[in-house]
Amino acid sequence: MRFYKNQHQFYIGIDLHARTMYICVINNIGETVFHKNMECSRDNLELVTNTFGKDIVVGVECIFTWYWVADFCAERGIDFALGHAYYMKSIHGGKTKSDKIDSEKIANMLRGGMFPIAYAYPKEKRAVRDLLRRRLFFVRQRAELSVHLQNTNHQYNINDPLTSSRMRSEVYRNTIPQKFSDPATLKMVNADLAMFQAYNDIITKLEFQIEDSMEVQDPVSYSIINSVPGLGFILSLTILYEIDDIHRFSDVGKFISYCRLVKCSHESAGKKEKGGHNKIGNVHLKWAFSEGAVLFLRNNERGQRWHDKLVQRYGKAKAMSIIAQKLGRTVYYMLKRKEAFNPDKFYGDKKIENKDSGGEHLAYVASRRLHEKKLFKSPLTRLAHN
Repeated sequence: MRFYKNQHQFYIGIDLHARTMYICVINNIGETVFHKNMECSRDNLELVTNTFGKDIVVGVECIFTWYWVADFCAERGIDFALGHAYYMKSIHGGKTKSDKIDSEKIANMLRGGMFPIAYAYPKEKRAVRDLLRRRLFFVRQRAELSVHLQNTNHQYNINDPLTSSRMRSEVYRNTIPQKFSDPATLKMVNADLAMFQAYNDIITKLEFQIEDSMEVQDPVSYSIINSVPGLGFILSLTILYEIDDIHRFSDVGKFISYCRLVKCSHESAGKKEKGGHNKIGNVHLKWAFSEGAVLFLRNNERGQRWHDKLVQRYGKAKAMSIIAQKLGRTVYYMLKRKEAFNPDKFYGDKKIENKDSGGEHLAYVASRRLHEKKLFKSPLTRLAHN
C-alpha cells in the first residue's frame, strides 16, 4: 500500500458520482475553506481549482467516473491522486456516511499523508486497454452461449460435443438446428446461434482495431512478451496494456502480487495464516498469466516434463499456479532487461549472468528483429496483410 505524501497549501477532496460531486477544500493547517455539492462539469471544477491557486492537489476515489477528473488535472498541471478503492473502504468507514463526510475525509487523508493511492492509467493508452477488456467480456458471453447449446444437447440426449474448433466453423453451426424438432427449442437454439454469430462479428472487428492501435504504440515490448511460448496475440497485448510501465514496480515481488499470482499472508500474535484478500490486484493479469500457463504447455515437451514433476510434488492445481507465477516473474525481468524469452533461463538449466548495458542493448536489438519478423501471430493479421 502506498500513500500520497506531498505537501500543498490546499487539499481538494472530491466524492465523485456520475452527475454530482461533493467538493471539500482544506488548507495546510486543517481548516475547511470550501465545502459544497456541485454538478459534475469541467467548468465547476475549474472554478474551484482557480480559486485556490496552483499549490493544490485533487483526490478522488477509484470509481468508474475518475477519467475526466484525471485528464482535467493533467491538462492544467495540477497534482492528482487516485484513491485505491479497496483500502479507502477500510480506512474511511464509520457509522455515519454521506457524500459531505466522505469528501471531507478524502481531503483530510490527503493532508495527513494517509491517502492510499492507486495507479492512474495514462490517457493515451487507456482506450485500448478498455477495448481489450470489453473484447474479453464479449468472448465470455460467446462462451456462455456455447455452454448453453451444449447443455441443450445433453437435455435431449444428443451426443455431439460442441468443441471450440467446431463452433468456429459456420458450416458446422448451421447443422445444429437440424438436431431439434420441437418448435420452441428450435427458436431458442436459433437465437443462441444468432447471438453467437453477432459476438463473432463484434470480436473480429475489435481485434482489427486493437491491432491497429497496438502497432503504433509499443511494438518492441509486445514482441518481447510475445516471444514467450503460449503468450499469443491477445494475451501479449493484455499483459502489455495492463502493466503499462514495468518500472512502476520496484521489484518482482510487488509485480506478481499485483498480478494476483501469490497468496496473501497474515501474521498476528505470532500466528501466521495464508489466504484472504486475494482480490487485491489486477484480475485481468491473473487471467492472462493463468491462460498463458495452460497454453505454454501445448506442444512443449520440455515444459510438459517440468509440469509432470510439479504435479507429482504439489498436485495439479498448485502446479499450474507455479507455472503461472513463473511466467509472471519471467515477463517482469524480460521487460526490465529488454530481453526476449530464453528457455535456459526459464527452466534454470543454465546459469546466465546478467550482462552490462551493452548486453542489454543487444537484447533490445534482438527483440526489435523479432518484432520485424513476426510482429503478429494472429490469423486476423495474416489475413489483413495478405
